[in-house]
Amino acid sequence: MEIVIPPFDLKSIAPIVIISIAAILILIADVFCRKVFKDSLGYISFLVVAVTGVIAYAQTGQNVYSFSDMFVVDNFSVFFNLVFLFSTSIVILMSDNYIKQEGVNYGEYYTLLLFATVGMMLMAGASDLLTVFLGLEIMSISLYVLAGFTRDKVRSNEASLKYFLLGAFVTGFLLYGIALLYGATGTTNLKEIAAYISENSGFSNPMIIAGASLLIVGFGFKIACVPFHKWSPDVYEGSPTPVTAFMSVGPKAAAFAIFLRVFFVALPDLEQKWSIILWVLAVLTMTVGNLVAISQTNIKRMLAYSSIAHAGYALVAIIVGGDYGIAGLLFYMLAYTFMNLGAFAVIIVLGRKGEENANIEDFSGLGQKHPLLAVVMSIFMFSLAGIPPLIGFMGKFYIFSAAIKSGFLILAIIGVINSVISVYYYLRVTVVIYMKNPEREFTPLSLSPFIIFAILVTVFGTIFFGIFPSKIIAFAQKSAVLF
Repeated sequence: MEIVIPPFDLKSIAPIVIISIAAILILIADVFCRKVFKDSLGYISFLVVAVTGVIAYAQTGQNVYSFSDMFVVDNFSVFFNLVFLFSTSIVILMSDNYIKQEGVNYGEYYTLLLFATVGMMLMAGASDLLTVFLGLEIMSISLYVLAGFTRDKVRSNEASLKYFLLGAFVTGFLLYGIALLYGATGTTNLKEIAAYISENSGFSNPMIIAGASLLIVGFGFKIACVPFHKWSPDVYEGSPTPVTAFMSVGPKAAAFAIFLRVFFVALPDLEQKWSIILWVLAVLTMTVGNLVAISQTNIKRMLAYSSIAHAGYALVAIIVGGDYGIAGLLFYMLAYTFMNLGAFAVIIVLGRKGEENANIEDFSGLGQKHPLLAVVMSIFMFSLAGIPPLIGFMGKFYIFSAAIKSGFLILAIIGVINSVISVYYYLRVTVVIYMKNPEREFTPLSLSPFIIFAILVTVFGTIFFGIFPSKIIAFAQKSAVLF
């Protein structure tokens, strides 16, 4: 019997190959190289990610299926790859001084970040449920370890264990969903699943409906939507702050990318059914996230519930669908990356060794002691609240206007009301910064050039793309057309 090896195209996965090789080499270098070289591993990782970003951008305009149609390169995957690589590069810059200060300056930290990025890129380009699972697990396993990277802290170990146990449990739901869809359609390829459902009236098949429902559970856990959100605040609070920042943007964007890909490519005939479920989840996620965030005193927990609320806004874009809805989600993911990473960068700068879990009250008097940082933090809070002319306002405006155009007026109104509620807890941070006297002594800031650069980039993106969003929106619309 002759074994036929299917053709494969290495060019299509060039960014993934480069990141993977770099991650392995960094791990080896950490073991065998001198300390001087070890201290440069972060800079090397940043350069690798930057070069990979250029290569990924060069794939714009392609529509190539490879590896027996299990992986696709298109504008949609390119857009998300750029978001992933940008978020990883900023987190690397934020991490350099932090992991040295906390005594966890190990090469495997950057290796895990890079492998998590590999998993996210696989998810964005997945055109088969097996590739979805492969990318999801590569990303998740890396994040489980990163959450507990400060091994001497009980909170970090607890965060890692909670995330691992709940993540492993939810993976079972996802696998059962994949198994049911395969059992009903005889394939795991997204386009072939869609063709089978269309040709055989599969939208009434209970196995297919059950499989789609279990996929919603699996993806809902990764985006931390209600009621699958309970892990998020504890994991965000206990994880090292740069890891929390990373988890809040990259993996969340990856989960939304595969959510879109699977449900709009494989299950469009079931849209009337799953859109009703997502409508309820979106309303619950926005409302619960914002209301619970009001009562938080720890800024990382507050941003965790804020992240849950933003997942609800993003779900609105999936419900809306079409070019406007999908393009709105793409733009919103980039907008959230800028403003959320920037906020976490300021938290890292102000944190003292072993006290990265700062309370909101710890920002009291920041406007007096460090006025520039106070202005920067206020910009990020205003943007997260959706105040014009910042990028957060444009992201919400694009999604809610798409919802109104598509006839989802009630959903848009609920979203706007929730956005107004969020203003309270975001502006509370600004009030504490400027209108309260310091409750603690601010230690001298250890500002490295890299975290300064990270803050400058995120501030620039938050302001500039809020005022001039047209190019990003045009790229997002081109990426959405493929659906």
